[in-house]
Amino acid sequence: MADRQTLSEIYPRTGQLVRFIQRARTLAFPHHVVLEAKRALIDYLGVAIGAVTDPAVSAVRQVALGWQAAGRAQIILGGQTTPALAALINGTMAHAADFDDTHPGGAGHPSGPCWSTALALGQAQNLTEQQVLAAFITGYEIMARLGGGGTQGIGRNLQRRGFHPTAIAGRAGATAVAASLSGLDETASANALGAAATMMGGLMKSSGTHGKPFHAGKAAMDGIMAAELAQSGFIAAHHFYEPEGWLKSFIQSGDVDVPLLDLGETWELSSNGYKRYASCRGTHAAIETAQGLFPELNGRHIAHVQAYVHPMCMINAGNPRPRTPLETKFSVQHCIALALCGFPLGEQDFTGGKTADPQARALLKKVVAQAVEGQAPHESVIEISFTNGEQLRGETKVVRGHALNPLSLDELHDKFSRLTVPALGSANSERLFHTAANFEQPGALRTLTALLVGRH
Repeated sequence: MADRQTLSEIYPRTGQLVRFIQRARTLAFPHHVVLEAKRALIDYLGVAIGAVTDPAVSAVRQVALGWQAAGRAQIILGGQTTPALAALINGTMAHAADFDDTHPGGAGHPSGPCWSTALALGQAQNLTEQQVLAAFITGYEIMARLGGGGTQGIGRNLQRRGFHPTAIAGRAGATAVAASLSGLDETASANALGAAATMMGGLMKSSGTHGKPFHAGKAAMDGIMAAELAQSGFIAAHHFYEPEGWLKSFIQSGDVDVPLLDLGETWELSSNGYKRYASCRGTHAAIETAQGLFPELNGRHIAHVQAYVHPMCMINAGNPRPRTPLETKFSVQHCIALALCGFPLGEQDFTGGKTADPQARALLKKVVAQAVEGQAPHESVIEISFTNGEQLRGETKVVRGHALNPLSLDELHDKFSRLTVPALGSANSERLFHTAANFEQPGALRTLTALLVGRH
């Protein structure tokens, strides 16, 4: 007890994190939190299966399988391997299409690191569904606090400085999941979190390449590695989560709003965001606005398109002249052009053919996006000027998929089906959906694992 008190007294934020990891194992989570964890699982499985043949996934899978590591963790639509390698592949898969969930406070994409870790360890250790759910929630809540804070918070400040929050806060989130499922005590959990902190990294300039989805997979892999190191007696620094710790290394000015670690008092998972479009979240409000304007174009010739967006949109997705399908996902200008051409902005619209679509390319030259200080991330305004002198204006107040305008379960189901039926067939897609939607039921993990066996 003295050691634990000393840890909390000397490193109070680290103490709060490790105490929550311990307490959450047996915590009775609110119903709405468990429900959101299952919605996140549905979305995670859908976007991962939809990206099973993505080139980034193929490369990571080839390398991982080349290590010939045996284990009982399931690679999605593949074989089995060690938990760390399964999490690496599955986490990369979940983020490959940039269609996965987002934390609105800025922590990045939580399910890739956290669900990949939870499922891999749950399968390998034959754990219960309740243990796996509790660990996912634990990791999500810790990742959200360590990367949250909104526009002036941690995640957004990391992005302004060129770092990807998923690759930084995601490592801590995945480590919390792994520490929970591995039964680590407070001291060992602190060592695991310290080991994760010293591995943190991931550059935003990877957007538009295979590097960005790899961030999510590597965060999951490193979370498991950190827990395994701690379990084997590894001693790491415990100070990284204090004000002068990793934050000071990444945000050296110290100009950042650091969220309270009110773990177990409020639930960040309740505000989880889900995507309707297979592109950077920063583009979504503008896409929705442009789609709303499309029916009103009535064949008129567009002279100019002016879009007003949140400043982070221009940082993360302000590429005015994307050249590849991956780059188009991080170009709000290109996304607006596609939407004004009537495309739905699903994964099928971020291909070589759509990148070179002559109508969209011609319109792209007429699109100008401007950052507006004080505008909310979920808002956008678009003004269109026509060659005949007429004008058209549209705006989105709260983009669909945001917690203030959430996707319904039917909408998530529709997205899931579009992504999974081509790979699984209708019957198994439905079975997987209902298994994930009722994941707290005994036997669900075993059923889910069996449905994810494949040949890739």
